[in-house]
Amino acid sequence: MPALIHSAYFWLKKDLTAEDRATFESELQLLTQITYLERAFAGKPAATEERPVTDHSFDYATSFHFKTLADHEFYQAGCQDHARFVAKCKAFFERVVVYDVAPLA
Repeated sequence: MPALIHSAYFWLKKDLTAEDRATFESELQLLTQITYLERAFAGKPAATEERPVTDHSFDYATSFHFKTLADHEFYQAGCQDHARFVAKCKAFFERVVVYDVAPLA
């Protein structure tokens, strides 16, 4: 069981070029290949039924399962892949929301 699940939701700027969007998507894909992640997923809103409790307004999301809290702390402060993503892509999104979840037991 992962020690922490880190999910990030991104709302991109509306005026991005197709090339900018392709760069953002490519960089997300590179993050999913980080070797110390237990699991990693990147995607777009699913075509699920519209309901009062669902939010399909974001453009992309990631979900990373970290084996340890130390791995997550390294990802935030020392991971070159994450630093590259922020440097290359921060200008592309207008909003990001992060949810970090720990297991109940």
